[in-house]
Amino acid sequence: MQARPGEEFREDLRSPGARTAQARRLLTAQELAPLTQLSTSRALLAVGLTLAWIGAAVTLAVLTWPRPWVALSVLVIGIAQHGLFILAHEAAHYRLLPNRTANDLLGRLIGMAGGVSMCTYRVTHRLHHNNLYTSEDPDTAIHGGYPRGRRYLVDKLARDILGLNAWKTFAYFFGAPAINADTRRGIRPLDDTSPALRAAARRDRLWVAGFHLAAPVAAFTLGGGRALAMYAVLWMLPLVTVLQPILRLRAILEHGAVSDLGSPLTAARTNRTWGRPLNWLARLVLFPHHVNYHLEHHLYPAVPHYHLPRLHRLLLDKGALGGAEVRDVPDTWRLVHAPRRSRA
Repeated sequence: MQARPGEEFREDLRSPGARTAQARRLLTAQELAPLTQLSTSRALLAVGLTLAWIGAAVTLAVLTWPRPWVALSVLVIGIAQHGLFILAHEAAHYRLLPNRTANDLLGRLIGMAGGVSMCTYRVTHRLHHNNLYTSEDPDTAIHGGYPRGRRYLVDKLARDILGLNAWKTFAYFFGAPAINADTRRGIRPLDDTSPALRAAARRDRLWVAGFHLAAPVAAFTLGGGRALAMYAVLWMLPLVTVLQPILRLRAILEHGAVSDLGSPLTAARTNRTWGRPLNWLARLVLFPHHVNYHLEHHLYPAVPHYHLPRLHRLLLDKGALGGAEVRDVPDTWRLVHAPRRSRA
């Protein structure tokens, strides 16, 4: 389905340079077409596996409550909640299910469970894709300006894990004005969208707020104080603590301390999740559902997550990623954790 004006996610065509042109020219329409095909079974499998991790962690907590094993459940649930966020991101791109109505319904339900208005995020995320690293990109407040020095990042992550920054995260997902990291100017995401998406975002925010007002009441009604305590510890606690540094780290590893803002090949980064032990650990914690292929995602946002590895291999085979931001996770970490750059 062709997106209407004010609803599209544009492919990154910012640079007419040879490398970007090569990356796009070497993929024919025939090669790209199967990579954009959506699979209901693969999408539901991804959702099911993520929910299975949550179910296993909840079961462990119920069987051991309130012993220290509950801490392991909180950690696993926080990591799995991030997986749900990634699937809501797929829905925001209309890439979760082939049927648009079903895509939006499932995406809204997934987002709602995590306190996220998927329809509002769709509006905000369009600005990130369509204006990457410009004054209209709302995400530079998170990933812009790196490297900022060791103390800055450690302080941010410490505040994240303590839950002190969670309100900022959920304000962002509710469409609050973002402050551009470079210009310090406010960006109002809901101002740049179609009337239909704006109305959907407003309705969705009401549903999300209503759900999270009703959930603790339902838990107490159905199971008393014990059920309410378990809801608070096993769902809300990881949501405002464990999830927060994961969201920040992933965003920084995707875009922080990139080498050249003039090309999509160097303004977004693919982090390898194979080969080295820390790469595999990052895959488990930071990069579920192939979200590590972020460079490819910006080049071709119409490609669903399960086809991104194939797209990456195709671009590699054609020599289109020479000099691109494709790194091992430890190498990316050294870049973003380096001392602050001096300003001229």
